[in-house]
Formats: sequence, structure tokens, C-alpha cells
Amino acid sequence: MAKRDRPFGMPSREAIAAFIRDNPERATKRDIAKAFAIKGDNRVFLKHLLAELEAEGQLEKRGKRLASPDALPPVMVLEVTGRDRDGGLIGRPVEWDSVESGEAPLMRLTLARNDRMNVKVPAAGVGDRVLARIGSVLAEDGTREARIIKKLEPRKAAALGVVRKTARGFRIEPTERRQPEVEIDADQLNGAKAGDLVEVEVAKTGRYGLPRGRILSVIGSLKSEKAVSMIAVHAHDIPHIFPDEVIAESESVEAPGTTDRGREDWRDLPLLTIDPETAKDHDDAVHGMPDPDPANPGGQIVTVAIADVAYFVRPGSALDREALKRGNSVYFPDRVIPMLPERISNDLCSLRDNVDRPALAVRMVFDAGGRKISHRFHRIMMRSHAKLSYEQAQAAIDGATDATTAPILETILKPLWAAYGVLLKGRLSREPLELDIPERKILLTAEGTVDRVVVPPRLDAHKLIEECMIQANVAAAESLEAKRQMLVFRVHDTPALARQETLREFLKTLDIPLARGAQLRPSAFNAILAKVKDTDHAELVAGVVLRSQAQAEYSPDNYGHFGLNLQRYAHFTSPIRRYADLIVHRALIRALNLGNSGDGLPDVDIDRLREIAGMISAAERRAVNAERDTVDRLIAEHLSDKVGETFPGRVSGMASAGLFILLPAYGADGFVPASTLGDEYFRHDEVLHAMVGERTGTGWRLGDSVEVKIAEVQALAGSMRFEMMSEPRDIEKGLTSRHKARTGAKRAGIAAHSIARKGGDRARRRK
Repeated sequence: MAKRDRPFGMPSREAIAAFIRDNPERATKRDIAKAFAIKGDNRVFLKHLLAELEAEGQLEKRGKRLASPDALPPVMVLEVTGRDRDGGLIGRPVEWDSVESGEAPLMRLTLARNDRMNVKVPAAGVGDRVLARIGSVLAEDGTREARIIKKLEPRKAAALGVVRKTARGFRIEPTERRQPEVEIDADQLNGAKAGDLVEVEVAKTGRYGLPRGRILSVIGSLKSEKAVSMIAVHAHDIPHIFPDEVIAESESVEAPGTTDRGREDWRDLPLLTIDPETAKDHDDAVHGMPDPDPANPGGQIVTVAIADVAYFVRPGSALDREALKRGNSVYFPDRVIPMLPERISNDLCSLRDNVDRPALAVRMVFDAGGRKISHRFHRIMMRSHAKLSYEQAQAAIDGATDATTAPILETILKPLWAAYGVLLKGRLSREPLELDIPERKILLTAEGTVDRVVVPPRLDAHKLIEECMIQANVAAAESLEAKRQMLVFRVHDTPALARQETLREFLKTLDIPLARGAQLRPSAFNAILAKVKDTDHAELVAGVVLRSQAQAEYSPDNYGHFGLNLQRYAHFTSPIRRYADLIVHRALIRALNLGNSGDGLPDVDIDRLREIAGMISAAERRAVNAERDTVDRLIAEHLSDKVGETFPGRVSGMASAGLFILLPAYGADGFVPASTLGDEYFRHDEVLHAMVGERTGTGWRLGDSVEVKIAEVQALAGSMRFEMMSEPRDIEKGLTSRHKARTGAKRAGIAAHSIARKGGDRARRRK
């Protein structure tokens, strides 16, 4: 894009970029025009200038706001780490990936005033954790202003570690590298044995030697999964024990009556639940039937009913406060840290078969081509007519019925599948992004250790439920926007132009064009994936396409969901395990007058909704990181006795320091340092996604199949170091010099090992 001459009175490109960087909360085009007093024809120049900056990778568009490519989230959890020379508080983000993003930025904390209550938030001190709104850059070293929104509950002084026997007694090996080892006297073991994971409190420290402490509790053997998941719970500060007042409140609530105001009796409608075999809570039920309206030939009616969590969890209650703090349920291989107590999640709000349950339902009418004609929400009393697993429902459709599915095959299951056939036509017409990346599942032994890792088959039953839930989510967003009711959307921005350019440069190396100009659609990415399907480049291209995508998040500002190719999308279908869905339920109850006003969304301003959206987005990232860390530790422990053995692997990512290798049989990552690759200097080519030898031009590309040997395992850290056993291959030398990485390529390429982890919503979160 050609640069334009700057009209008189217009700020420079650098000034505009600096304003956007330093004012993340007011960086729309209107804000910029107002800040620089840009009027008349100069607004057109501003529009083109911003487009140039975006194309060059200096800016990214995030909804209506513009931001620097490395801009931080608007709301973050910070830990107060000290004071500056003036006595002011300073802190750093709690959740920060230094491998991908470098050193965590320093924040100068200021105390914000709570306008709604006209009181200041409690004062914070060193060691406290706070929720803060990230503001402007204050200094050349990148220090930022952060305004404290609220002080979070203090972390316990205890730390986690593993008991080790030494020649002098006992010592605690910490699970966090930054924590020191602690010596334990025999009379302070509290029943712990060598190899146990324990909670330890430092009792005293001295000028010399290690600090001494005492064991507060024994969590269990490190060989058990329970202990490994507790490391992640502690490390990520995930609330896992419900306060007494929350438990008491959950025990005191009662189910509503069928004749409650606004609640319709739908118990005769043969809704059914289809969930994983091991599911303990069932929060959604579905039904499908042909539309009897002769004006809609071939049309279908799809009903989705969702547990009425809003009836039991009222705004401002102890249950509500705890649910917001947790943000979502967290899933580990053998346990769930739920958002709501079991009395709510597994009992009153679980749509059990043949039991009356309150629900919020949407009845959607589709034409024969899968286009939604109309929808309407209802507050109902329902009764699930059957509880099925995905495999059970699929087997029945495929001809293998059982005692549960045989009686309902013709009357319920086949009509439901016929309705799905229509929804599928609509999905194919919509053309969402189709990235088929397998989701691995760890199977445990009876003792809680790893048995094996499998990739469950992707059944039509899974796709049926997913598409029903997507359509219900769309209907919720459309209804609330039509009523001008504020809500929290699930948004997924279009890929930034800098990332598009990085992808374009990479695809050139495979002779695959990617057009410039109009904003890309998901169908363009699907066409790329179709070209490489069943070729050696399929996984490589899928990974690079995935990394070009933005991260989905929650926001009261709607800028659509790029991956699903939807303009309006809100999470409505899982209020048992996601606070965002509970907000949407309350908004529907208020906007559509679906019952008691006490159940609905209370008066709330946009700033408060942005705060909540930031909190639950952060909680989602926290959950994903905790789940990932637990799997890493489990697999590392499982492979700790296989040091020296050789395994088939695949290059899943790379950085200047070396290669990340995925072991497909285990779903585990390890690292091969660049210094061990050979007797020449290997350079990371960011455009080719390759590690290339400077002298020979040979190396490895992303997606290459390789053989590696396990050299070292650090089970507590969940990390493994490999040695490369495969010989390097020829890398197309001409391409490495002809194509240079553009601005932003390093940010887009350094974290390729996170393909399966950060590429978007997991299946259960999409549902």
C-alpha cells in the first residue's frame, strides 16, 4: 500500500501509533480523530493511514478498537511484587508465558475509585493479588499504568512440594522452580513419606542453609493423578474449595413448581440428552421434528433446552459471587473443579432422565436448506425422555440399538438426525473454518496413573449436538441484540493483517497463493486446507493456518465470530460450567420477560460488563493452562522410566533455541536444543517454518516426521529434553533468501508447539 503525503495539521504515523499504544481503552477511529482534532477530509486520510499501519503489522484491529500487535488484555490479574523509589506499588501479570512473550511487563499500580458505590477498593500491599485494568505506557522501559479494580483473596502461605529422603533427613522439592527447597525435621512430617506430594509451610529461615518448615497436609503420592492435578490447581490459584456459606446456600435452594409465573409445561415433549459416557451433569437436551407448516416444505423444528441455572443462582448471592470468581469449571483427566457446588451442578440443574427439571428452551424453525426462519425462547418445565452417550446414540443410528435406544429409534432419534441433516446444509452453506485437529484423551489406570493416550473418533452424534448448540447460541445473541439488551458476546476477531502476511509468505514456499485485498473469509482458509489434504504438508499447513487466527474471548462489544463465520454469537448452552452463559440466561429472562425479575440481569453499566468479561476470559485462559500443565506432568511422569529410548515424533514448533517435538502416541511435547542438532549453526527461518543449517542448507520443517531419543525428564516441571536421531533433509535454499519474514512473523511463529492447545475453543467449550 503506497504511503500518502501527510496533509497540513495531521499527526505523524508515529504519533498515531504511539497514541494507540499508550491509550488502549480509547483507541477507536473516533477516539483518534477527537484526540488530534481531525475533521473534514482529513478523516478520510486518517482512515487510509490506519489501514496502512494495520497492513504493515504495526496495528491490529480488535473489534472497533485498534491496538498494538503486542497489546495486553484490558483486564489482568497482577501480583504486587514491590514498590518503586517513590513508594508506589508495582506488579507483574500472574499468568504469563515467558517462552512466547518474553519477560512479563512491569505495572505501576494506582487505586481506582468504584463509581457505583463511591468507595475506594481495599488497599493492596506487596504480595497481594489484584484485578486491574491495564492502561497507558508510562516509561521508555515499557512500564504501564494499571488501575486496581479489586483486591483478590490472599493466597495461602503454604507451598506444594515433594518429600525427598536425604542423608541428613528430609527435604521438600518444590513444584515451582522459583521456590527454594525446604528442610523438614522428622517430627514435622505429619505422616508424609518420601515421594508424597505435600503442602508445606516455611516455619523459619536463617542467614545460612535452607529454610526449615513443617508439612501441613499430605495430598498423596506423586504417582497418583490427584496429586499432579493439585499442582496445577495450586500453581494457577484455582479456587477448589467452596466456602461454607456457598455450600449452605446451595443446600437451601428448592426446585420451582411447574406453574411458576412464566414457566410452561413441556414435560410431554420427548427431549433427550446426549453426552460423554462419563458425564455427571447434563445441562442440555435436544429434540427435532419436521415442520408441519405447509408453507415450509422440508423444513425442520429444532428445540434446545438448557438447565435453568439462573433460577437457583441469583445475582449478588454467595453462589453468584463464587461462580464469578471461578469463571468456569476446570477439567482434569480424572476430576472436575466445578463452577457450582454439586447440589446445583449434578442434581438440581442436571437434566436427568424421567425427572422434572426447570429449563430455558429455544424453539427454532429452519427451512429445507438449513436457513433459520424464526426462533422463540421459553421458560419451561421439562422431563428428559432418555439419557444417551454419544457412542450409544451413534450406534443406534448405525443399526445397533439397545434396550434404551430401540424404543425411541423411530420416534425420537431418526427425526433428530433428519433435523441435523438440514442444519448440516446450513453449516456447509455458511462455511465456517474447518480445522480438523484431533483432541487427545488420557485414559487412566485404577490407580490414577496414565494407561494410554487415545484420539476418540469424531462421530456424527458429536457434530449434531455441536451444531444444535451453535444455533441456540446464535438465537440468544440475536434476541438480545434485537431488544438492545447488554450482554457478553463470545467473539473471535478476524486474523490481523500482519498474521495474514506471515501466512501468505509461508504459503508461497508451497506454491499456494493467498490473495490480498478484501478481508479474508473462513472459506479461503478451507480452500487452502483442501489443497493440501492427504499430502505430506497437511499437518504443517493446518498448524500455520491455526496460528494465524486470533484468540476467542468474551466481550460486551460484538465484533462477530470469525471462525464460525457468524455475526452474532453468545454462549448460552452451558450455564452450569461457564459464567458467561449464566449472564446470557439472565439477560434473556430480563429482556423477554421470562419470569421473576429477581432471576434476570440486574442494572449494569458497560464498564462493569467489560470488567466481568475480562475476568471470565482470564479464568478461561487459567483453566486451559492448568489443564495443559497437568497433562504435561502426567505424561512426563509416565515416560520418566523411558530415558534413553527412541520414539517416533513430529516437529510441532520451533524457536531460535531449538525444536519442539510432539510424540503422537502420547500427545506430549519435548524440546531439542538447537546446540545439539549438529556440528553447524542452525537458524530458525520464520517464513519457511524451518530450522536450517547455515553451511549445508539442510534441516527440519514444521510437521516433519522424526525419530527422537528421550534424554532427560523433569516430571515435576512436566518437561522433557530430546535428542534428534533423524538426519536433516534438504531445505529449499532459494526460498530462504527470497522470502523474508515480515513484521509480526516472530510473534506468530515462535509458539508453534501450542497448536493443539491454543488454537481455539476445545470441543466441550464450543458446545
